[in-house]
Parts: sequence; structure tokens; C-alpha cells
Amino acid sequence: MTKAGVGAGTGTTVAAADAPAAMVGLPRRRGVELSLIVLAVLLSVYGYCAVGLARSGALPPGAAGYGAGLGVLALLAHLAVRLRAPCADPLLLPIAVLLNGMGLVLIYRLDLETPGDRAAPTQLVWSTVGVALFIVVVTALRDHRVLQRYSYVCVVAALALLTLPILFPAVNGARIWIRIAGFSIQPGEFAKVLLAVFFAAYLAANRTALAYAGRRIWRFSRMQLPTGRVLGPIVTIWLLSVGVLVLERDLGTSLLFFGLFVVMLYVATGRTGWIAVGLLLASLGAVAVGRLEPHVHSRVEDWLHPFASIEAGQGANQLAQSLFSFAAGGVFGTGLGVGHSVLIGFAAKSDFILATAGEELGLAGLSALFLLYGLLVERGYRAGLSLRDPFGRLLAAGLASIVALQVFVIAGGVTGLIPLTGMAMPFLAQGGSSVVTNWAIVALLIRVSDSARRPYDDPAAAPRAEPAAAPRAEPAAVGGLPAEPAAALADESPGRTR
Repeated sequence: MTKAGVGAGTGTTVAAADAPAAMVGLPRRRGVELSLIVLAVLLSVYGYCAVGLARSGALPPGAAGYGAGLGVLALLAHLAVRLRAPCADPLLLPIAVLLNGMGLVLIYRLDLETPGDRAAPTQLVWSTVGVALFIVVVTALRDHRVLQRYSYVCVVAALALLTLPILFPAVNGARIWIRIAGFSIQPGEFAKVLLAVFFAAYLAANRTALAYAGRRIWRFSRMQLPTGRVLGPIVTIWLLSVGVLVLERDLGTSLLFFGLFVVMLYVATGRTGWIAVGLLLASLGAVAVGRLEPHVHSRVEDWLHPFASIEAGQGANQLAQSLFSFAAGGVFGTGLGVGHSVLIGFAAKSDFILATAGEELGLAGLSALFLLYGLLVERGYRAGLSLRDPFGRLLAAGLASIVALQVFVIAGGVTGLIPLTGMAMPFLAQGGSSVVTNWAIVALLIRVSDSARRPYDDPAAAPRAEPAAAPRAEPAAVGGLPAEPAAALADESPGRTR
């Protein structure tokens, strides 16, 4: 409905739109979140007790302390969400608690096979650090758009973190660790979140030019290549990060960054051609590196011939043992504490921890874990789709894609679908850097979902707009399209007030 008025002395007609009705926000559901957290803690404690009963016929002595510690951490995280992000998605935190709890159970179960190398206590400490970081992010970051100011700070920090391990000795063929006085950290885990922030900020500022400006690649193709002035900086940053990772022989994270770059570029432009180009470049890069790099070539050979070492009389390698574990698990598994996945060797608690889950929980338990990961990713995408600001949409999609790509690369490696890459399964695998980073990802998704689910008339839902992180390239009109196409203007639809 509009009403018209005549400007004084000018005769011009002015149309003013009535203010849209405020949209009612979604239910907060903090009680549902708390109930699911209690269920997640109870399931984790049950798994811990089941391991002890299967191994010694008695409850493990640390069951009460494990349950109390996990419960306190989960309760503190819930209180932070209840107080500072009351409208956040109620499923994100319980899923993270359950996955983290099951990871501690599986690591504890493998510790019983290696008394001289116990990792569960250290993993619990790192989980505490991760939850503390989660609370800090949820409490201190009141608006996700503040991160847009620091996009270039994030990319500089990410490149510095990726470069530092080159100065330290290689571990198991890869230079991805910083080890000082018995303390080790994997900087690449933190770099992936920082690069996601930079990609989201830059693509949000230049999404229109990326989608509509440039030249057609083929005469009869609808795909257009953006101008170098727009696409050049982000491609340069991506090439630098991947180049560093190739030098470090950490090709799993290289594949993750490449997939993240392509997915976010597709989300920003809506052009499926980028997916095809990304798959083509990934295939060419994989073939080249697989033939030229000895460390990667050996993994490709193990993938193509997983039982070659058995035929040569050298015993089963790690991938073969992993496949045997999945086969032994069947549909319902052998039961927690009953399997033999420890035969995999030194990486049983990290790269191959999914084999323990497959053997002792079976196909049913493994499917449940994949459903939890799928639900976590889906809620991240849902939060992004519900937002109006392009940066928030891209950030949510990028963070959710990190989890999705990581699960695919790891699960595909240990099941023989793709060559092994040496990454950590989110929340499940041993690794302090990994679990801390994953808690930071969940915290950012909590913050984004809180903004997406707030009612439109809530003052907290419409903080002051932040300045763009990068200079916006002015797109040229292509094929009769205006410089600001309707697709971009859809973000300015009535609803939440800026």
C-alpha cells in the first residue's frame, strides 16, 4: 500500500511505502537444547562405561569424573548461549557435545591397548580449551559482521600460520606441526577459519562483479570469467596458501582449501560453471602431484593396491587393516571395547579413528555419526540462507563446508574411496588443534544462527552496519544487465531494519 504526495512547488509525486509488519521470531528453544545436551552427555558416559565393562567386567574408575567433566563443560557452553545468543539454533551445541564425547570414548578405548601412550586425558584438556574458546567467541562477538572489518588481518595471519611449520622438521613425511619443548600445535587448523572469513568478506564485497562482469569463456557458453582486477586478489591468496601446503606435503588441507574456495565462489555467484572448473582443476592437480611427489605417490599406490603388502608377504598396511575393521563390524558392530582396530598402528587414534567406530559400532553406528555431521552442516547452511547480509551468508556456508569437506575427505580415505590425506575427523580424532578449531566453528555458527533467528523488530537483530572489508569493484553492464542486478538487490528486501 502506498500513498502519494506532491512536493512543495515542484509538482513531483513522492511514493512512500508503508512500513512492513514486524516478523515474529522463531521460538528460542533453549530448554530443548538443554535436554539434548543432557542426552548427549548420558550417551557419552554410557559409552565410557560400556568400554570398561567389555574390557574388565567392571565400571571404569574414572566414569564419574569423565561424566562430571563433560557435563560441566556442556553446561557452561549452554549458559553462554542462553545468555548471549538466546535465539541460536538449538541443535548445534548438542551435536558438538555428543561428537566430542564420543571422540573421548573412542580415544579412551584405544588407550587401553596402548598403556604407555594415553591420549584421552590430553584430549579432555584440549576439549576444555575448545569450550573455553567457544564461550569467549559467543560472549565477546555480539555481531558476526564485525569480522568483516578484519578480513585482511585474517588473511595475513592465516598465511603466517601456514608458513611457520616449514621452519620445523617434518613429522611422518609432512611439515604441518610446530613442536617446541614437547608441546605441539597444527597451525593449519586455525588458518582454515581465518581464510573462510577473508573469502566471505571479499566475495561479499565483489559478488556482483564476480557474477556479471567479465568475458565469456566460450562463444556459446553462459559462463563468464570475471575481470582480473576482481578475481585476481582472491586467487592469488588461494594459490599462496595451497602452494605453501604443497611444500609442506599436507595435501589433505590443500584439498580442503581448494574445495572451500570453489564452494564459496559458487555461493557468491550462483554459477554452476565454477563447480565444473573446480573439479577439473582439482583432478589435474591431483594427477600431477600424485605422480611427482613421492610421499603422495605412495599413498596413491596404497589406495590403488591396498592388499599389495599382504601379497608381498609384508603384512597388512594401514588401509588394509582399516578395511578389515569395517568388514569385521558388520551392521551392528562388535561392541565398544571388543574390536581390534588398534592393529592399524600409530594413526589409529587420529587419522583412522573412524575405523574403530566402524568396527565396534557397525554400519548402524557409523551411519548415526554421519547423520550427526550431516545435521551439523545442514543447520549451518540453513542459518546462512536465513540471513540477509551477504557476508553472513557466505561465512555460514564456508564454515559448514569446512566440516562437510573434512568429513568427506577423511571418511573417503579410510574407506578406500579416495587416497588417504592425513586429516583429523572433526571432534572424534585425537588432536588438540583440531578440536579447538571445531569448537570455534560451532561458536561462529551459533552467532550466525542467533542473528538469523531473531525477530525482525528485535533491536539486537539489526546492529549498525559494518563497513566493507575490501574495496568494491564497480561491475560493468553486461548483456543489458544493470550494474546492480535484481539478484543482488534481493538482499535489500523489506524486513529487518539495517
